[in-house]
Amino acid sequence: MPAIVDTHSDDGRTVVGISMPDALLERWNHDGVFLQDQFTKRGCEVIIKFANNLIDTQVSDLRSMISEGADILVITPVDGTALSTVLDEAKSANVRVIAYDRLIMDSDAVDYYVSFDNYMVGVLQANYIIKALRLDTTRRSKNIEFVSGDPVDNNARYFYRGAIDTLKPYLDSGKLTVLSAQRDFYETSTAQWSTDIAKQRLQIILNSYYPDGIVLDAVLCANDSTALGAARAIEADYHESNRVVLTGQDGDIANIYNIINGTQSMTVYKALRNESVVAVTLGMSLLSGKKPTENLIKESEWDFDCTYNTSDYNNGIKVIPSYLLQPISITADNLEQELFDTGYYSRNHAGLIYAAE
Repeated sequence: MPAIVDTHSDDGRTVVGISMPDALLERWNHDGVFLQDQFTKRGCEVIIKFANNLIDTQVSDLRSMISEGADILVITPVDGTALSTVLDEAKSANVRVIAYDRLIMDSDAVDYYVSFDNYMVGVLQANYIIKALRLDTTRRSKNIEFVSGDPVDNNARYFYRGAIDTLKPYLDSGKLTVLSAQRDFYETSTAQWSTDIAKQRLQIILNSYYPDGIVLDAVLCANDSTALGAARAIEADYHESNRVVLTGQDGDIANIYNIINGTQSMTVYKALRNESVVAVTLGMSLLSGKKPTENLIKESEWDFDCTYNTSDYNNGIKVIPSYLLQPISITADNLEQELFDTGYYSRNHAGLIYAAE
């Protein structure tokens, strides 16, 4: 490999490289386009690439950005453990690195992390289930199954821990039972957050452990794409009449429809615009030569909650200074207020829902 050289300093350009996992999942397409637009409005040249969920593609994309003169990289990794070598190259070329939404592991080249309080996502999902199933007052044991996220996505572990820690007293006491006995993170995980994989796994569980007469009370799904799969499995292979409590995360449009029609119970919404705003503000601060800390929050005067964390996000090499936003629980009761009245989503003349930003 040729020696890495600084390809950007004092070249008269301000170049931002944005690397997203893929363009198919609504979440990453939305974030990538919004970040690109916001950096461009601030006078930056922007290189944006989507990796099609392929590690080698993302590594190649990042090398290309470095060679094309990127001053800063905003990266949501396909695999948070697979970028150490290319980020060493970025550091050698004096390129700053922001891990966006997913923590990048095993690299001292990561300067900052911008995300939501991912542990709280799982707490919100679990608390909804506790309330919906009346676990603090019921005498009957309730049945639950878990559909966790992508095992190579570090965030999925935080979602899982938040949920399992919150539900642990009920699992330990027998108020909650997992008939499949599948409750470990890896055995409940879903590669690439795939709707089809989630559907297939839950179909197997339903056919194996929930014959006629056995009630499934809840499925804790880590996000909306897996919740779609779970909902389809329940529709096809579950034969009892109760409405299964079903959680999600992201507020994808298909899932908003499912919440409205009662197929899905809740989702945890993360205002992606706000996460992008933090990343752009942080990026511009770095590009101006500053070393932002908690002062960035005070100076920016954002109209949303954000905390500066320097203790909890260790990537295996060092603790990464982190800007964390707060997620919110969305149900049929507050959906209009939190998603539509705020302008995140709207309806066209035919009543169809679309993302307004």
